[in-house]
Amino acid sequence: MSNGFLNELFGMAGRTAVVIGGNGTLGAALSRGLAQAGANVVVAGRDMDRGRTIADELRSLGVRSTVVSVDVTDRATIEALLASATEEFGRVDALVNCAGANAATPYFDIPDDEWDRILAINLRATHWGCQIFGRHMVDAGGGAILNIASVSSETPLSRVFAYSASKAGVVSLTRNLAREWAEQGVRVNALCPGFFPAEQNRAILDESRVADILRHTPMNRFGEPDELIGMALLLLAPKAGSFITGGTHYVDGGFTAMTI
Repeated sequence: MSNGFLNELFGMAGRTAVVIGGNGTLGAALSRGLAQAGANVVVAGRDMDRGRTIADELRSLGVRSTVVSVDVTDRATIEALLASATEEFGRVDALVNCAGANAATPYFDIPDDEWDRILAINLRATHWGCQIFGRHMVDAGGGAILNIASVSSETPLSRVFAYSASKAGVVSLTRNLAREWAEQGVRVNALCPGFFPAEQNRAILDESRVADILRHTPMNRFGEPDELIGMALLLLAPKAGSFITGGTHYVDGGFTAMTI
């Protein structure tokens, strides 16, 4: 199999991708994978210094990359992100909704502000990203959206109630939008990572929790961020993913295959 065939199948050359949460651990890996596939990448997030570092790395791969400040709890900044991306690149072909927040709190102790904060970042911001960029893609005649969900979307996990509820909402939103926009050429999929080292979960992964996770993961290890790239490119590349929409796709070392 030639490299030319793989480049044609998974290539993103000439395309523009926006990664909301692109300066986080997983978002940075996905941004790099898109750039390696030839896409121009807009890195969006709150940490501008880290975003500039990532954008510099992407430009070294031979693509164009910009960094835009976004607060996903403020819809106006997501609207401004679309305006900035289209001004720079003309149109957006792919969107990754990758911003996230988590907390491990016993259910009876969850304060309202914690619940609201997690749902705002994980679910409402994903809705805003899909609504704002989805309209652009429908008007442009096509595109692809990848929403980052979680194994907890459908598998109960201990003490992450708000997170699990928000990610279940992301999966439901994904399926509904995929059905709504299929005839307009816009594909929408959910990628559900298992356990990866990332900012939002390091604080809640104590020794006993790590042991429980590894015991339930057939591959007996955590994922590496770059291990999400293959699935992301399959779902975002216009040729490889041309007939894939509305799916919930797991990259979890076998975690969701375990029933006991």
